[in-house]
Amino acid sequence: MKRVPRSSQGPLERQAAASLRAASSTIARLERSGARAIAAAAEAMIACLENGGTVFFCGNGGSAADAEHLACELSGRYLLDRPGLAAVALTANTSALTAIGNDFGFEHVFARALEGLGAPGDVLVAMTTSGRSRNVRRAVETARGLGMVIVGLTGPAGAEFAARCDVALVSGHTSTPRIQEAHIVAGHIACELVERAMFREGGARRRPRRSARARS
Repeated sequence: MKRVPRSSQGPLERQAAASLRAASSTIARLERSGARAIAAAAEAMIACLENGGTVFFCGNGGSAADAEHLACELSGRYLLDRPGLAAVALTANTSALTAIGNDFGFEHVFARALEGLGAPGDVLVAMTTSGRSRNVRRAVETARGLGMVIVGLTGPAGAEFAARCDVALVSGHTSTPRIQEAHIVAGHIACELVERAMFREGGARRRPRRSARARS
């Protein structure tokens, strides 16, 4: 196969460069407008975890993948070797998703699971790029009724959804892929803040976690 000289720039390379510029611009905008929301989300998760609570994640499609990704960053590790943290992706139990979807309707898949798992002081990280996902919105309603803290990640069309959340990060881009890129960057940073605040090198907690029994 003939090698293309590095000095030439084909159409795919130009398209890749343009997409990278768009992604970079989205993250730069996130730095300007999202740092406070990311810090607030991290603070909510730290308070939850230090008091024996659980952080739940939910979303659809790419946001479902992000939910599982971020849950494992907390339950496994992000950067530090330390004990696992209580983090659950509501997307991960396929038997529950299909049973609830079949018996009650797909809009109930996250809310129904949260009814049995959530408790006051827990955190729900709810992701919907459009703000219109009915199953995510129902999960937010259920979380509110349970006394949970709600962190919402959405895009420009999701202003009304964002207003339903205690903490909201709204990506400034209108393209779904760019919105999701902002969400995963924000989620990564929140996980880093949680980990660094709660643990020192070697895995010691900043302060003891209250027992699960004390939450009841």
